[in-house]
Amino acid sequence: MSDRLVLDGQEKGLSQAERVVDTFIAPSKTFTDILRSTSWWLPFLLAVLVTLGTTVVVDKQVGFERVAENQIHQNPKQEEKLASLTPEQRATQIRGMAKGYRFSSYCAFVFILIFVSIAAALYWATFNFGLGAQTTFGQMFAVSMYAGLPRLLTGLLTIVTLLFGGNADSYDMRNPVGTNLAYYMPDAGPVMKTILSFFDVIGLWQLALLVIGTSIVAKVSRGKAAAVVVGWWVIGMVVSIGIAVATS
Repeated sequence: MSDRLVLDGQEKGLSQAERVVDTFIAPSKTFTDILRSTSWWLPFLLAVLVTLGTTVVVDKQVGFERVAENQIHQNPKQEEKLASLTPEQRATQIRGMAKGYRFSSYCAFVFILIFVSIAAALYWATFNFGLGAQTTFGQMFAVSMYAGLPRLLTGLLTIVTLLFGGNADSYDMRNPVGTNLAYYMPDAGPVMKTILSFFDVIGLWQLALLVIGTSIVAKVSRGKAAAVVVGWWVIGMVVSIGIAVATS
């Protein structure tokens, strides 16, 4: 049965397809409809299709051994460690890393569910216990899933770039296309690239959608929603910088 209901001659609710479209052109409609239904299967299905499509193209056009080598080159500590190995040991290490990258890429949809669940739990707890809202985990999960739809553009752009002239030798799985500042500074250190990668056009778009969505389902002002969403974004950036410092 369609998500669209007809009651007393009036249409009620949006279909999943309408929600997806409205996320890009009229996000308030999508997030308001989440108060009616927390269904999120279509954005997840689209995420599965795009991530699998991107992985297949990367596998065929770049190869995960090349992906592993490119990531090693961006980490001086790791590159120095591998340089001390024999050619056979180095080859074995790269093959192992390539298998890990291939597995995690083909299973990316699982990680999407995990990360969205964690984000939804953090937002739910912060709004309910920090701001006294009465939202649900399901609503926050649906908001997070729909707000992540712009991320699919990164996958689509990656596919197009690799199929039509992309340079496999310089492919960076963390910054595959030029939507953030780190992409344009390939020689920057790991810490700087981590910082710059957070200033991503699509990532900031997702952040804006999260502010709109959480504000609607938690029934709080945009300002309070922004404080929560941006606050967790800053925390995420600090943690990522700390990891980059520790591993570089």
